Amino acid sequence: MDDSTRQRITDLVNGNKVVLFMKGTRHFPQCGFSGAVVQVLNANKATYETVNVLADPAIREGIKEFASWPTIPQLYIGGEFVGGADIVRELHSKGELATMIAKATEPQSS
Repeated sequence: MDDSTRQRITDLVNGNKVVLFMKGTRHFPQCGFSGAVVQVLNANKATYETVNVLADPAIREGIKEFASWPTIPQLYIGGEFVGGADIVRELHSKGELATMIAKATEPQSS
């Protein structure tokens, strides 16, 4: 991956408290796994951004290298890689995902 793509991904991950790299958009997922993660995030009433990897081949390939994770979707919370669809669903079923989202999105006290 070139430096420009790495920087764009870093900016997206660090610039959003919750960001999902997915195939399609939250309103029109273009694969079942991406759609499943969107449903889980919506069920948790999460505020999140999405990145449609189908619209940008450099991001689509770069995100796999960025996290050393071969598949899409990929969820990041608080700048940290969480995982793909199976991991997100498992965390949701255990109630852990809601805690992770809340922690990352709570206002910081000064």
